[in-house]
Amino acid sequence: MFDKNINQEKLKSLEFAEAAREQEWKFPSFALQLFTGYLDFNLINPFPKEDPEQKKACDEYMAKMEKFLRENLNPDEVDLTGEIPQKVYKGLADMKAFALKIPKEYDGLGFGQYSYNRIMHLVASYCGSTAVLLSAHQSIGVPQPLKLFGTPEQKKKYLPRFAKGAISAFALTETEAGSDPRNMATTATPTQDGKSFLLNGTKLWCTNGLIADLMVVMAVTPPKIINGKEIKQITAFIVEKEYPGIENIHRCSFMGLHGIQNGLMRFNNVKVPRENIILGEGEGLKLALVTLNTGRLTLPAASTAAGKWCLNVARQWSTKRHQWGSAIGEHEAVALKLSYIASHTFAMDAVTWLTSAMADDKHRDIRLEAAIAKFFCTETACKIIDETLQIRGGQGYETSSSLAKRGMDFWPVERAFRDFRINRIIEGTSEIMHLFIAREALDPHLSRMKPLLSSKVPIKVKIGAAFKMAGYYAIWYPPLWLPSGSGVSGLPHPLGGHMTFVQQASKKLARETFHQMVKYQQKLESKQSILNRIVDIGTELFAISAVCSYAAMLVKDGQTNAVDLADSFCCDARKRINVSFKEGVNNTDRQNLKIAKKILAKEFEWMENQIIK
Repeated sequence: MFDKNINQEKLKSLEFAEAAREQEWKFPSFALQLFTGYLDFNLINPFPKEDPEQKKACDEYMAKMEKFLRENLNPDEVDLTGEIPQKVYKGLADMKAFALKIPKEYDGLGFGQYSYNRIMHLVASYCGSTAVLLSAHQSIGVPQPLKLFGTPEQKKKYLPRFAKGAISAFALTETEAGSDPRNMATTATPTQDGKSFLLNGTKLWCTNGLIADLMVVMAVTPPKIINGKEIKQITAFIVEKEYPGIENIHRCSFMGLHGIQNGLMRFNNVKVPRENIILGEGEGLKLALVTLNTGRLTLPAASTAAGKWCLNVARQWSTKRHQWGSAIGEHEAVALKLSYIASHTFAMDAVTWLTSAMADDKHRDIRLEAAIAKFFCTETACKIIDETLQIRGGQGYETSSSLAKRGMDFWPVERAFRDFRINRIIEGTSEIMHLFIAREALDPHLSRMKPLLSSKVPIKVKIGAAFKMAGYYAIWYPPLWLPSGSGVSGLPHPLGGHMTFVQQASKKLARETFHQMVKYQQKLESKQSILNRIVDIGTELFAISAVCSYAAMLVKDGQTNAVDLADSFCCDARKRINVSFKEGVNNTDRQNLKIAKKILAKEFEWMENQIIK
């Protein structure tokens, strides 16, 4: 499936990741269909709502959580001291905040993803460090993979501990193994009796790792021989902090999120029972990828909370602050920023709650939707926070404690800027999200091409596959050039027109993607500028669709001016889509890539003069 001329190490890494991804699409994916030129709006419209019983319980819990946080936690103190007070840990444990999604049969609160994300949305609006404490624990820590893949014995043993306040972590990253897990060096060697494994190695950036009672640790287990080739195996283990040999080497300090317990950990002959393997030996990477499908969804919720908080700050300040004879919000330069903040926060809201509901629907494949939501919301929130800081001016750059000491409005915009910037990096950087989304979006094509690209497939089978593929594209391709009709009916004006645009743009995206595949074939994998534009367009189309469905639902519920926000976002998104299409045929990629090569070759080292190095 890959270009044989590319670097062999890169090829091995790609093949390793390819083997771990989910191979089948058992359930429908709205986003996948958008990339293939087909709009099935019924998959997301009417806009799904939270389960009524869960909503009632979640509303009550959120009121309790808000009261607790206001009375017991000062986010600015956490930022200054780098510590979340012990009374907060205890209070969260008493509220079963570490068991939000744990089933009630294991003494948890039993919330679904929608309700859980609402709680994380609330906490993130107040204290980023506390939100990360809770989300790292139950979005990617032990609870989620245990719920998905744990044995009955594992669940019975460990899940009740979280209701009592046990904290968990996820240990995957190493110094040389970030987005490329094939470089993982931590090993788990079977003991002679085969009943246990000895864990050795170091893990970096383990959020909650320094205080965790339990961890999911990824390690390399003995290789397997598959089709005559030695295949590296990565296995997931549940590791308890009481096991001898675990050493906390260093607590990492970051630009923001000063209260998180994130560090470098060493495992020295840590003896882990075989029964602590989750899913199966060699299935660790697959476990991580599936877990992240829902684990990533906390970030859109947190990003949306940041957007709403920024909207509140920007609105108040733009009314209160007067310059040149009027409130700054009345000046066009600021007014346009306010419009962007409001309309794009609305879009994040739509994307967040749509994907949250999808995660609770066990008959949806959300790998694409979750990745798009993470990518779109984290990128958008960072821009919104930056614009809010710009609106606040010098007071946005000043710390809240300094502002308070001189009697000014002390909104912590500077802290929000630092705390939320990491969201474009964790759970897959925006660059990795581009590649992940592109791979999944291209899967309908790649799965058909696979027999033709494999050297192990007999020529007769290849010929049959070629005829079959030709027949498929003869039916699929021509309709991509046909008009889409009148769009989606039943939407408030002008949302129907935006969905007509989505239909047409989806077909154009499918055509352009197909053309690029025909042109570059196996080399398309390395054409990241092309893939990025494909993903950017698909992401905007998904967001427009979510926004239109969300606004239609809100109008029915009496919030008629939601259409104004939806229309504003859709118009902006359409402009960005049109620009991306144009750049697909008229861009400066070639020149810029030449410059980059010269930079790496030190040909422009003379530009680094007159500085202190």
